[in-house]
Amino acid sequence: MKVLPSTARPYKQTPVFDETTVPVGLLNSHSTKEGVWAKVIVIEGELTYRILDPIVEEVILTPECFGVVEPTVKHEIVPTQRVRFYVEFFRVWNEPAT
Repeated sequence: MKVLPSTARPYKQTPVFDETTVPVGLLNSHSTKEGVWAKVIVIEGELTYRILDPIVEEVILTPECFGVVEPTVKHEIVPTQRVRFYVEFFRVWNEPAT
């Protein structure tokens, strides 16, 4: 599974979605902008997270297992049952020189 860089800091979060309120755009292939990372956090239930590029990788997300979205990488989600989740967005900040 992918990991966030140690210098990634959150800057925005979506509302909590469920299987009936998830935006259509998240269900189809999409990506974050250059420099933007994201974490898909499941509060309840399960969600399938598919990384579509460069190779297809599928991960079942649960409250114990979140998904990491890398910048510009195509991905999509599929609610597989009752689910509540949100997405938190991150940017990488350079550490000051010491």
